[in-house]
Amino acid sequence: MFALLKTGKMERFMHDIEILGLLIACLSHDLDHRGTNNAFQTKAMTPLATLYSTSTMEHHHFNQCAMILSQDAANILKNLSPSNYRLAMSKIEHAILATDLAIYFKKKSKFIEMVENGEWDWQDPDNKELLCAMMMTACDLSAIAKPWEIQHQVAKLVAEEFFDQGDIEKLQLNSQPIDMLNRDKKDDLPKMQIGFIDAICLPLYKALSESFPWVKPLYQHCAENRENWMKLAELVDMGLTWIDHDTIDKPIESRSSELTQLPLVVTELKPRTTSESSINKSQLQLPENDRSRRSKHGSKSSSAPSSPNDLSENEEPEIRPSSLRSFSLSNQHPALKPLIKKSNSKMCIIS
Repeated sequence: MFALLKTGKMERFMHDIEILGLLIACLSHDLDHRGTNNAFQTKAMTPLATLYSTSTMEHHHFNQCAMILSQDAANILKNLSPSNYRLAMSKIEHAILATDLAIYFKKKSKFIEMVENGEWDWQDPDNKELLCAMMMTACDLSAIAKPWEIQHQVAKLVAEEFFDQGDIEKLQLNSQPIDMLNRDKKDDLPKMQIGFIDAICLPLYKALSESFPWVKPLYQHCAENRENWMKLAELVDMGLTWIDHDTIDKPIESRSSELTQLPLVVTELKPRTTSESSINKSQLQLPENDRSRRSKHGSKSSSAPSSPNDLSENEEPEIRPSSLRSFSLSNQHPALKPLIKKSNSKMCIIS
């Protein structure tokens, strides 16, 4: 909002009280959010839905804001005159309610038509109120216009919240959620993001940039992110998945080919020779308790053999790192490929 007012030069059409109301509304527009939308509140017949039949959560957010501002320690409007106080609270309420997308859809056509016809007069109270509503929606959805590295991570967080609501609808309401809330449709999210951008974001940012050319970067970045979502949607159509992985712009399946480029390292193990087997017997002596335990169970000796000649027929020779010989296989057998690890460690295969 601050960027729209200053960089977008929209402050020239606003009074100080109106600007103050918009900034407070932006800070307060999601106060005490329950992680579910208005449709869920209605279907679940929650107390909030009983209190507010329309724009349920938005009315609740405003009332939370009003409750905070009513406290002496937090009432930053207390020095305003009564008329300015009422004006500020009215602007805050209108701005917060405007973040309900149901209200946005009712007003979007009028705003776009006004801009396309070049008939706007932002000093007119009704037109200014409409502009403030569009500004609030533009700010509420601004993550869609942020750099891709930020945008796709925010999309994952929002999607997870939607899927949580869908899970609740399945378990508690015994109803099938819409695709946007359905965890089973998670890999269709790129396509849903494209639909969201086309239906809501791009038309709004285009209309704003035509009236205020200084905010055109919002439109441009949103269009660029649409292209990124389109590329991701094409990968999903090819059978790739993305949402379960941290890096969603490079699905895990597209990285699997990198593994086949790694050389397979096999190590041949040899028993040590007599010259390599000189070991200090005192270092291999068992503690007193272990020796007595072995004696009790009929163990032949409490010390380790000092050379391969001391080994009995069934005993295994000791393997020493100095006796390892390594070589690489240029042509890997397909059966061995699943064993390859992305590390510098060597694989030991003993026949």
